[in-house]
Amino acid sequence: MVDRGASALSLPDDWPAHPDPILALNQMGSFDWDLDNGLFHMDAQAHEVFDLRPGEYDGRPESLTVRVPPAEGRRLDSLVTQAIKDGSENYGAYFRIRRRDGTLRWTHTQGYIRRDESGRPRRIIGIVRDATRELNESVARRDQTAWNLAGRREQTNVVQLITAALANARTVQDVIDVLKDTHGVTHLGATSLVMGLVEAGRIRLVAEGPEGSFVPGTLITRIDEPYPMSEVVRTLSPRFIESPEEFAEGYPILWPHITDLDITSAAYLPLIVQARPIGAMGLLYNDRHGFTTEERDILVALGSSIAQSLQRAMFYEQEKDLASGLQQAMLPRTIPSVRGADVAVRYRSASLGRDIGGDWYDLIPLPGGRVGAVIGDVQGHDTHAAAVMGQLRIVLRAYAAEGHTPATVMARASVFLHELDTDRFATCLYAEADLATGVVQVVRAGHIDPLIRTPDGSCRRVPLQGGLPLGLSAEFGRLAYPVGTIELDPGHTLILCTDGLVEQPGADLDDGMKVLTALVASGPQDVWKLADLLIDVAEERGGDDDVALLLLRRRGVDAPQSGGRLQQHVAPGDPEALRQARHMIRAAVRAWGAADRSDEVELVADELITNALMHTEGAAIVTLRVLTDTDRRLRVEVEDSSSALPRRREAGDCGVSGRGLLLVDLLTDVWGVEARGGGKCVWCEFVVPDRD
Repeated sequence: MVDRGASALSLPDDWPAHPDPILALNQMGSFDWDLDNGLFHMDAQAHEVFDLRPGEYDGRPESLTVRVPPAEGRRLDSLVTQAIKDGSENYGAYFRIRRRDGTLRWTHTQGYIRRDESGRPRRIIGIVRDATRELNESVARRDQTAWNLAGRREQTNVVQLITAALANARTVQDVIDVLKDTHGVTHLGATSLVMGLVEAGRIRLVAEGPEGSFVPGTLITRIDEPYPMSEVVRTLSPRFIESPEEFAEGYPILWPHITDLDITSAAYLPLIVQARPIGAMGLLYNDRHGFTTEERDILVALGSSIAQSLQRAMFYEQEKDLASGLQQAMLPRTIPSVRGADVAVRYRSASLGRDIGGDWYDLIPLPGGRVGAVIGDVQGHDTHAAAVMGQLRIVLRAYAAEGHTPATVMARASVFLHELDTDRFATCLYAEADLATGVVQVVRAGHIDPLIRTPDGSCRRVPLQGGLPLGLSAEFGRLAYPVGTIELDPGHTLILCTDGLVEQPGADLDDGMKVLTALVASGPQDVWKLADLLIDVAEERGGDDDVALLLLRRRGVDAPQSGGRLQQHVAPGDPEALRQARHMIRAAVRAWGAADRSDEVELVADELITNALMHTEGAAIVTLRVLTDTDRRLRVEVEDSSSALPRRREAGDCGVSGRGLLLVDLLTDVWGVEARGGGKCVWCEFVVPDRD
């Protein structure tokens, strides 16, 4: 009750007020509350109303808390304070007191506020009386109704909270987690939750609780069996069980298995969508007996909301399974083993239903101990992107297997995608590796650069000149793809991935590559464990983009040296391509153990390529291979589209040309010319020592 505190002011001369004798006759007690001193005087009848004995009260309002419950005291304080602030002359209230025996009794008080000339409140004189008889059943019912309304509002709020949480549930498990959460059905007073989904004429249990309450034989039940969930599915009507006796009588098979849960009532709700049952849910209580009409309506509304969320989650899972199945069908079912290399591939689908992308990887065995590694990404996130990806993967594999150069493989794939008459383009990276030499020729079509990890754990990005994405290069007539050369030493790992592993919302691509490089450098040496680490990081980060990953680690020189073969396309007027061809030749000759003749091989090859570019109208294709029959030879072939045969000319003392074939004749062990379709191939061979 309000405590105005003591002051130095003296009590009024007429304090305390003397009650009218008629008040005592009506069993009314009186009080006189001095607001300046905080003293609260009560007469004998008031002591009796509060069930206080002589000597138990010291004249302070706060001493009445032994009889006035805290909630009632706060309500009275608020009422009196408001009356004083409003300038009211009086106030009245019903409140409860707790008697000596612990029972609660209704009491009524009426107070009159006396103020001085300035309007300042100085005293409150009033009465208290037992109001038990006055408050008849209608008053009690009205109060009880208010409490019930509050309870229903609380339940309605819980339903609203559950519905809001269900809006973010994507999977069936998400729905179950929402219901089991602390803001879920436990706030509706339920002790246990069970839920089942209808599948092929049966009900499959997908959630049960609490732990240890599973009933044997109920994991899958028929709809015609005598279980409450089966009943509500059959009848499409909720079933409210209001007592243990009703439960035992109605479901004698189930009841003996749940008696340990002390269930007193239960509500089983059919989960209906478009007049069709998709499942059922049961809420079991151990402190409730019966359900009011309002409570039943709230639970039925809850069931409807859960049914809608479940259907949405089931559609999502079906779409995701369909999309993932299509994507997986388009990817290689198995990755062939490659002699001389360890290969690990991984794929993670997008996180949103059927919004998968066209990411893919492939590994293509090629003649001569070579292997082609492909990583790519078709534009878009839908099943159409996955379908385009499947077609593109097949043609890339076919063009590579036909023996075309990496640049030609990429150019032809671009033309194919353009002629598909689709609005999609694709980024792609194709790497053709000779595992005997470690020379890797790489063509990049709008894709992110590869990474190389060394045995000491360091990792670096390999910047490569690239061309337009597949489809766009054909549309704009820019089909000449530059070819980069990488040397992959034993123990080195080539890492190819799609941008889903690198890009993050709001982050720069270069920053993403730096993060990936650091992650690879700190990761395990084993390619399979490293691949798992990278895909786990992508999974934890989430995101709406697919991730494809291919790791190729060169084991060492355990492949036969015969058949080693490299090829490079050199376009006219492209000095960069000529430089790359020279780099490829120099790296391959050194890797094949013929470093002593590398200057001769490079000089002759450069002469043949230059002649092809100068004296024909097209490009030159240079091929380098190792032959082993009677002896070990390194063969250089330069192919062009002209059928005109080369001829030796005398250069003269001051001539600046005419010495090309003379150099070829002097530096090689044998050379010659072959017809190739409408063009020709000039070849030469160098005898090189066997490798130790």
